[in-house]
Amino acid sequence: MHDQSPDSPLADLRLPLAGRVALVTGASRGIGAATALRLARHGAAVAVNYMHSEDAARGVVEAITAAGGRAIATQGDAGDAEQMARSLAEVAEALGPVDTLVLNATAVRDFVTAPFLAMEWSQVEHMVLGELRAVWVPSKAAAPAMIARGRGCIIVISSGLSRSAIPGFSAHCAGKASCDALARSLALELGPQGIRVNVVAPGLTETDASADQWRPGSPIGERIKAMTPLRRLGRPDDIAGAIALLASDDAGFVTGAYVPVSGGFQML
Repeated sequence: MHDQSPDSPLADLRLPLAGRVALVTGASRGIGAATALRLARHGAAVAVNYMHSEDAARGVVEAITAAGGRAIATQGDAGDAEQMARSLAEVAEALGPVDTLVLNATAVRDFVTAPFLAMEWSQVEHMVLGELRAVWVPSKAAAPAMIARGRGCIIVISSGLSRSAIPGFSAHCAGKASCDALARSLALELGPQGIRVNVVAPGLTETDASADQWRPGSPIGERIKAMTPLRRLGRPDDIAGAIALLASDDAGFVTGAYVPVSGGFQML
């Protein structure tokens, strides 16, 4: 049997995110929902942010509370400063101040895929600024309270396409690359205040948003699987696991990192 005396190093064993309060943007489905569930399983109280999918968000909350966790649903556009400020205040009142911010949502309303020569600058501008705004706005809203407590964690969900490319995705690639650059700057500027900022970059992941790319028979999906050392595509829970690790104190000396979660498809 393990030594459980007060002097044993095992005496302090507990859930790795116990006592933490996390806000996950875009958490009603896919990677966001899997992340909310995983953080709650690791002991965090979780705010499930959604834009339109209230029923789905409340379903995630119900799954967490049914398992004995603490969670609320909170509506808000991740690219709207007023809505994010209101949402953070709502979470603070219900669960406590947010110390862990997972930025999974985007503020892009019209996702455009097209060859470079077929795109207008207005479409590119909308895509790039929409991706960037959904990182900038929540981070700006949450950082002051983190600074006041001398501790915080921000995790930006990017994409493997921020460092590689496929035809038709130039605007998306540029938008996610800008998010990566912003995350590095935040890690540099907020690090002295005890705030860690990291990027998780999923490879092609089986969500409803990417169904056309991974559905059986899809040329893109089959090609990526064949080129991936683990010979499969990602699943939302794969990404959630990496996020939970970066959120925990086990990654307490990790900041400014870009972590590809792609089964080895993307090796740095």
